[in-house]
Amino acid sequence: MDFTLSDEQQLIRETARAFCDSEIAPNAAAWDRAEAIDPAIVGKLAGLGFLTAALPEEHGGMGLDMVSYALVVEEIGRADSNVRGIVSVSNGLYGKSVARWGTAEQKARLLPGLASGAELGCYALTEPGAGSDPGGLETRAERDGGDWVLTGQKIFITLGSWAEHALVFARTGEPGPRGITCFVVPTDAAGFEARAIKGKLGLRAQDTAELFLDGVRVSDADRLGELGAGFKVAMSALDHGRISLGAGCVGIAQGCLDASVAYTKERKQFGRPVASFQLVQELLADIAVETEAARLLVWRAAATADRGERHTVEASFAKYFASETAVRAANAAVQAHGGYGYVDEYPVGKYLRDARVTTLYEGTSQIQKLLIGRALTGESAFA
Repeated sequence: MDFTLSDEQQLIRETARAFCDSEIAPNAAAWDRAEAIDPAIVGKLAGLGFLTAALPEEHGGMGLDMVSYALVVEEIGRADSNVRGIVSVSNGLYGKSVARWGTAEQKARLLPGLASGAELGCYALTEPGAGSDPGGLETRAERDGGDWVLTGQKIFITLGSWAEHALVFARTGEPGPRGITCFVVPTDAAGFEARAIKGKLGLRAQDTAELFLDGVRVSDADRLGELGAGFKVAMSALDHGRISLGAGCVGIAQGCLDASVAYTKERKQFGRPVASFQLVQELLADIAVETEAARLLVWRAAATADRGERHTVEASFAKYFASETAVRAANAAVQAHGGYGYVDEYPVGKYLRDARVTTLYEGTSQIQKLLIGRALTGESAFA
């Protein structure tokens, strides 16, 4: 499979890199310390088309192929994973779900505001008692005439308190995956409350929220997809989301490599640059090789999606390996920086904190292994 980038893809990558180097990277440490991103970044991302880069042009998107989109996300991940989360949710979990499963009215109502940055959306699947087992979610939607009344709780929702709309997955029928339906819920609806989660190990500046729904009323026209098809909606979003997250993890690993090469060439011990020591070069070589391997797995998954082929397993390969690579790369980068890696004068400590959660969300590393194992053997380890 040829992974040579086209001239257009190279231009997209360079544009994203220039934006990240000027608008995101210089602010990342300050946002991290404050545990808050400047909301003005949303308008800047929208101005370049990044909030809907992977969405069709007829819906206000850039219509980028998945490989080009992965290049954009990698550069943003290298600059700051907090901002990467905004782009990934807007394009993948929220935007692509609306574009694929929404009615003509829903697309016309929801996607232009997303493209302009006027309105954000979030993806509310995870619950306190349903993380790796989304089929066990307990949020309920009860029919009341032509409306639905939603009651339940969601947790760890990216953009949960910034979003104007939430894709809420709720039980409308039998236990298990087949009884779940997705609804588009305005976050200003009566009975809807979002509480920001602070004190996180990493992604400190990213808006992460716990959502409470107490008798939230929506019409049947706010249902996204068919009744009982919510699990299918959720899983289709995760296939794209895992590619995006994998690309962001490649960005973290590349950032670790760039920072470590620069630091070890500058830092001197025993009268010579630290970069000249054999074991330091071993650390750098390991980061470089694993980063390149992760990048190619992400590109393979993206190229498979671009061909219109099923890409669940390829996305699991990419997400699993890239997230674990990001953690290893950040850990090695801290080691290469010595004591300076442990303070935020240098970026590698933040890379490590931000990388750690990537092995947990959008399917833990263990869940990815089970998905890959099922594909290899035809046997499911899930109950």
